[in-house]
Amino acid sequence: MTFKANNKPHGAEFDFSPFAQITKRALEANLRKMQTAHSKLDFDSQRSVRSIAKQLPLWPEDRRAIPNLFVRSALFNARNKNIPRHYLKDAEIYVIGDHGSITYTGEELRQDDETVWLQLIQLAKELPLGSSVEFTPYEFCKALGWSISGRAYIRLREVLTRLQATSLKAYSSQLEKGVSLSMLPRFQWRDHASNTSLPRYKVTIAEELLDLFSDNRYTRLEWEQRLALPTGVATWLHGYFASHKDNFPIRLETIKQGSGIEISSARHLKAVIEAALKQLLAAGFINSYTLAEGRVHVSRT
Repeated sequence: MTFKANNKPHGAEFDFSPFAQITKRALEANLRKMQTAHSKLDFDSQRSVRSIAKQLPLWPEDRRAIPNLFVRSALFNARNKNIPRHYLKDAEIYVIGDHGSITYTGEELRQDDETVWLQLIQLAKELPLGSSVEFTPYEFCKALGWSISGRAYIRLREVLTRLQATSLKAYSSQLEKGVSLSMLPRFQWRDHASNTSLPRYKVTIAEELLDLFSDNRYTRLEWEQRLALPTGVATWLHGYFASHKDNFPIRLETIKQGSGIEISSARHLKAVIEAALKQLLAAGFINSYTLAEGRVHVSRT
């Protein structure tokens, strides 16, 4: 069966955010020239170079970035929120294809954790990795499209705490690099001396993460599109398909393993995946999909 969406003209898009980062681009260009020429750097230039060397690459403000290795794996699985989370210890996480390997310790991560992590990375890209990123729970929840309430703030703290209590070993065969890190090395939301909540949460992103973003081996997700999708299989497929320039057919069983969903019935699995594909179709992420002989093929603009 093949399903198609109505083609809608897309309005012109203009992102003003790159202008705020022209200085960074210029410094990066100068850095490349100086490295090529083996030039000596003065103190201020050395400090700028060290800062740039630890910063994530640039991407538009309406996108969120994530290493390909993560969205092509079950690291952030798509299991139903009603299923209790397992605690994993040195667990081999399923990775689609020969892109690399992931070994994980901690409470299992799901698509809602990925949404929070994507926003953290967005904030962290403006600073050298290892620096403290600060935000209010109000502005963070607002950026996620969550309700502004005490319950949402508790949920945010639970996700951040879960991301902090992790140990991850990731190897990318494409980059021929491996890293060992915590998904969130530092998270502070309470003043222990006064036992009161801080007005601004403080987090730190691991410097080692930069290796997984190198050589353009990361995916830029359309943020508003992701937020409009139901959290679960639809958001996982959104990330997986976005990580490929050319979308080749993928087996339903591969989607099952890659998304980490636990469905034993082949008929039920097909129904769940097709429902997610219809959601991607309605969101305008794909133009059409074909589901036949146990495989899915999508067409994108």
